[in-house]
Amino acid sequence: MSIKDKKYAKRIEATFSKYPDKRSAVMPLLYIAQEEYGWVSPEGIQEVAELCEIDPTQVKSIAGFYTMYSEQPKGKYWLQVCTDLACALNKADDFYEELKQELGVDDGGTTEDGLFTVEHVMCLAACDKAPMLQCNFHFHEKLNKEKMRELLAQWRADAAKEA
Repeated sequence: MSIKDKKYAKRIEATFSKYPDKRSAVMPLLYIAQEEYGWVSPEGIQEVAELCEIDPTQVKSIAGFYTMYSEQPKGKYWLQVCTDLACALNKADDFYEELKQELGVDDGGTTEDGLFTVEHVMCLAACDKAPMLQCNFHFHEKLNKEKMRELLAQWRADAAKEA
C-alpha cells in the first residue's frame, strides 16, 4: 500500500486545497504516511517528498524535529504518558510504572502482540488532569489503574474487531 493510492486521494486533495503551495502540506501528509505505515517510514518520507515536490531530506528533517512523528515502528496504540514535574506531582510516575508493568514492557517498548508502544514524554499540556496519557494523539485524563485497565481492554477489543 502507498499513501499515493486511491485510498488517500481525497484526503490528500483536501490537504493540498488548504495551503498556498504543496510544500506547506508536508506535516499533514506525514500524518497520513504515519497512519498508513504505523510510523514515518523511508517509503512514507519519499512519497510525501514526491507529492510536495521537494527533496526527501527536507521531509525527513521535519519528521525528525517534531515529536508527534515516529521514525521507528510503533504498536497500533502509541501510548505516551507525561511525566514532567507538574504531572509527577500528581503521581504520573507511579501511573507510568503501573502501565509498563500491566503491559509487560520497558520504557519505549512494544508489547509482543504489537498492539501497544509505551513512552514517557515531557509535557502534553494537561498538567491539571494528571495522570494522563495520550493514545494516538487523543488524551485520556485523570487516570488511575482501574481506568487504565478499562482503556487497555477497550483498545484490545477494538483491535480484535478490526482483525
